[in-house]
Amino acid sequence: MSKGRDRTVSRRPDGTWENKRNDAGRASSVHATQAGAEQAAREMLRNQGGGELITKGRDGKIRSKDTIPPGKDPLPPKDKEH
Repeated sequence: MSKGRDRTVSRRPDGTWENKRNDAGRASSVHATQAGAEQAAREMLRNQGGGELITKGRDGKIRSKDTIPPGKDPLPPKDKEH
């Protein structure tokens, strides 16, 4: 179950990358690279008070999850990825 402020970075059919709120119908921003979309999503999450950032790979599978502060990380000691 995702909260409204959580964001997902995923690839679009035209090859660009989108930064989208999980409860939105349209993308917040579209970027040429995955890194650009991820950076924009992190910035937006910081500005809105934190949340979960989900990054999907080219195949559409979840590649990475990260809690952006001040969001609450359910298992902070085990989150060694970021």
